[in-house]
Amino acid sequence: MMLFQLETPVRALVTWFPDWPLVAARLADALPPDVPVAVIGKGVIAACSAEARAEGVVRGLRLREAQTRCPELVVCAVDPVRDATEFEPVVSSLEERTPGVEVLRPGLCAIRAKGAARYYGGEEAAAGAVLESADRLGVEARVGIADSVFAAEQAARSTSELSAVLVLPAGSSRDFLAPFPVEVLGQPKLASLLKRLGVLTLGNLATLPAADVRARFGAAGITAHALASGQDPRKVVPRTPPRKLDQRADFEPGLDRVDQLAFQLRATADAFVAGVQTEGLVCTELRVLITDEAGSRSERTWGHPRHFTASDVVDRVRWQLQSQPPAPASDKTADGGAVNSGMSDGGMARGGLSSPVVRVEFVPVRVDSIAHHGRALFGDGAEEQIHHGLSRIQSMLGHEAVVVPAISGGRLLAERRRLVPWGDALPTGAAALATRPWPGRIPDPQPATVFASLVPVLLLDANKEKVRTDHRGGLIAPPMWFCPGGDPARRRLVAQWAGPWPLKQRWWDADHRLEADRFQLVDGNGEAWLLLLDEQNWWAEARYD
Repeated sequence: MMLFQLETPVRALVTWFPDWPLVAARLADALPPDVPVAVIGKGVIAACSAEARAEGVVRGLRLREAQTRCPELVVCAVDPVRDATEFEPVVSSLEERTPGVEVLRPGLCAIRAKGAARYYGGEEAAAGAVLESADRLGVEARVGIADSVFAAEQAARSTSELSAVLVLPAGSSRDFLAPFPVEVLGQPKLASLLKRLGVLTLGNLATLPAADVRARFGAAGITAHALASGQDPRKVVPRTPPRKLDQRADFEPGLDRVDQLAFQLRATADAFVAGVQTEGLVCTELRVLITDEAGSRSERTWGHPRHFTASDVVDRVRWQLQSQPPAPASDKTADGGAVNSGMSDGGMARGGLSSPVVRVEFVPVRVDSIAHHGRALFGDGAEEQIHHGLSRIQSMLGHEAVVVPAISGGRLLAERRRLVPWGDALPTGAAALATRPWPGRIPDPQPATVFASLVPVLLLDANKEKVRTDHRGGLIAPPMWFCPGGDPARRRLVAQWAGPWPLKQRWWDADHRLEADRFQLVDGNGEAWLLLLDEQNWWAEARYD
């Protein structure tokens, strides 16, 4: 009696993009080209470049071991959002050639081979169309075609740079999969148990009776048995392409003044915001891409503390153009006159793209449900007024003119403070640094006033000598007098004090290493201070207000 009736397998075409996390990081400019680079996740190498592999770095290697093998290795963290974002244009390009794409995960997708083969005149021709689509975007792709999604994926992974397509004849998937180790099933616990029982390959697993596999391993085992037998129960379910929310404006001839550009972009900005709202969404993070006649491109991602309106979108274009590096110096004509290669006054004279703008694109990077951003019944009170006030100042003075404090990583308080423009999120790297433990930092509550740079002070003992620490980190003499500003004439009695707490960081870096001791004290006027003692001098790092 059969355990269940497997459906007739449907041939699948699977496209695999090798080392996609690495490719996505490079597309997002998170990693430089032509140097040993790697993407790490949970402390191990998730993907690495050919230059890194030549130095002995492989996937699954611990980061410290990888850096030992390749000291010049450049790394960045795994970012699933980045991987999915950069994969979207690739999927869209594939859908233009072969509709019905299912994204298995970023870097791996599948389509039903039957329809593509019928359209292109054969399975190999369909695979060639897929490779051509990937090549047009400048990314490497491999294609496998087999009787199931799982077998097609293994076929794609078995290809090489010289032979990027592998087509398995119908009915041959089980024999093809037989020599593969059980680890390729993607179930580590089941694979470990199978190996202990002597089932080392997919061929060994496929020969076992299905009823016995189910009785011993349950649902996970019967699924693995079907995969090993070339009868993957998964179907290719094409995705529904998301509605395109991007908006683009083209100008012929190009515009060379910001005021002209802002006026022409108003309708496009209105259409962009309306299109997002039609989907029940609002845009909270926006990417603006500006292209000029010379082919130069300016790209920047903007955040918003609430959500973008059409006026906000136009403002971001203006700020982005005004923040560009200066255009090349003017050239001389044959008669000695000057030819200005930059924009005319009125927008880009103080710096901008080197020629008139011919295209502006708006791409929503992050959206949120419009229900989360509705106005309260009686308004939003003081918060609403603050938002409008800051936005108004920012629109008049520029994006960088209004900044708000944020917490970053570090042991010194000045290192932990970071100012970001109003509406911008803290950079991902800085946010990650802030979550680290940072041994040696001052515990909460933190001082209210942090000096932009260390302020010189004096801490004297009863003999009016500078207080020092011995070789074991203890005080040679207790503090008696505190002198703000380092002026002995302004000395105050020390009412209370605590410390020292040693602080040592970057001992390996001669230019940035720090060895110091921290103190807290309350002076005779009732003011509390956070002090720092280096090898020679006393400094005030902050004050508790």
